[in-house]
Amino acid sequence: MIHQHGDRPYEWVGSLSERRAQLSPDRVGLVDADTGTEHTYADLDRRANRTARLLRERGVGKGDRVATVSRNRPAMVDLYFATGKLGAVLAPLSHRLAPPELGAMLDGVEPAALVVEEPFGADLRAALTGDEYTAGVPPLVGLPADGASTGDDDPTPFADPVDGEAWQPYPDALPDDDSPVETVDVALDDPHLFLHTGGSTGLPKEVVQTHGGIAWNAFNTVLSWGLRPDDVTPMVFPMFHTGGWNVLTIPFFHLGGTVIISRDFDPGEVLDLVDSRDCSVLVAVPAVLRFMVEDDDWGATDLSSIRFAKSGGGPCRDSIIEAWADRGVDLSQGYGLTECGPNNFAMPDDFDREKTASIGMPGLYVDARVVDDEGIELPAGEVGELELASPHAGDGYWNNPEETAEAFGTEAGEAWVSTGDLARVDGEGYYYIEGRKKNMFVSGGENVYPPEVENVLAGHPKVEEVVVVPVDDETWGQVGKAVVQGDDSLTLEELQEYAEERLAGFKTPRHLAFVDEMPTSGPSKIDRGAIEEGYGD
Repeated sequence: MIHQHGDRPYEWVGSLSERRAQLSPDRVGLVDADTGTEHTYADLDRRANRTARLLRERGVGKGDRVATVSRNRPAMVDLYFATGKLGAVLAPLSHRLAPPELGAMLDGVEPAALVVEEPFGADLRAALTGDEYTAGVPPLVGLPADGASTGDDDPTPFADPVDGEAWQPYPDALPDDDSPVETVDVALDDPHLFLHTGGSTGLPKEVVQTHGGIAWNAFNTVLSWGLRPDDVTPMVFPMFHTGGWNVLTIPFFHLGGTVIISRDFDPGEVLDLVDSRDCSVLVAVPAVLRFMVEDDDWGATDLSSIRFAKSGGGPCRDSIIEAWADRGVDLSQGYGLTECGPNNFAMPDDFDREKTASIGMPGLYVDARVVDDEGIELPAGEVGELELASPHAGDGYWNNPEETAEAFGTEAGEAWVSTGDLARVDGEGYYYIEGRKKNMFVSGGENVYPPEVENVLAGHPKVEEVVVVPVDDETWGQVGKAVVQGDDSLTLEELQEYAEERLAGFKTPRHLAFVDEMPTSGPSKIDRGAIEEGYGD
């Protein structure tokens, strides 16, 4: 029988920790910033072997899902490597979900085992005993607080049973045997991660990511971004998000770099890590980059070790890009989504700084195009939907064939992925994101793209953050409303005067509202849907 490369088992598939440990056993792969513990690649592989044995004892086999509810902890890395060895699937779920949402997500994933961090034990109990969860309770493993004793004389918060099932503390449950574990045949097109989308409406969908797709994203990232084995990065994305795994963590593990994780994001701590650990690469969402600029330690932090920084997960304001540039840091914008990549674009060497509004050019193994509503490719300069094709695309949505066909085409993983984002490409091949297709609105017959307007309004000294949403208007059909976080002494007239000097009249907001803090969805991403629901008409 002649095998396609995707369905043929290879010994190296699922064996990343073992292979990396063979090549660079003493190199530090992971640093736990909360405890200061450093883990070499040899350490990580031994930990993965113990975790694989634990999962196998709990009945986890090839294709089974292991769900987690946890912040960024070394155990999450253990579970990723261990599920690879077993051919199982890691399904990290957001600890920010409400119990009913969590119950519904767990019901869809149908985990064979469930690992939960201590602060979220009560939510898990509520989720597993709620109406949204109908399956039986899987074996439960708890991640105690750092340094907490788990002996019989000091019961953990996981001692209370859920439907008769006792919680077992992860450190106590791990077998002592860290020798190489017996693995199974795993192919490139076998799933390894379920990562849910950060949609603002409805229950998130689980994107199925295969061993091959994850590896291709790593190749694209390492080669297109020019990563190096001596690179060090602070991971500021949560590990229930594709950013926590695929932006830098797994590419760094392929390369042998060093990833630093923390339980919670703190801008001052990240600045301290950059300084004290000589971090060379930083990727974060715009809000995180802004928080760092606004931190009291910003001016005193030595940023000279950073080779480059990238923004992703939404448009980055010009003022933030300029603030980093003033400190000598090369900050550019990236673009990705859970369904594809997420590292799809890169900036060319010595790119023109006038191109910082763009997301760059497609990576080495990514095709991109801009199409109209009929799927016809548009010429340079015209705005349409961005579509992507790459072997690092996801394999579709778990148990959701209709949504899979809409986003991935009829042949999931091989067709163009519809991103839902509006984009244009200039004559030199640089791509620009103009906003979400569903967020664009028409005012007086003219298309208005909110990110363009927001980028201008964010330059006003009284505006910290702003989102523009459409509201109905008898004359123009729809006009913009600026929802602002900032100085509430700002008047509509002031904002309009500022905008009219920089924007066409039809783009200038006609209404103004204030919020104390922008609602977020996912890793510090602004929840536009919640804002539109609350402030749109």
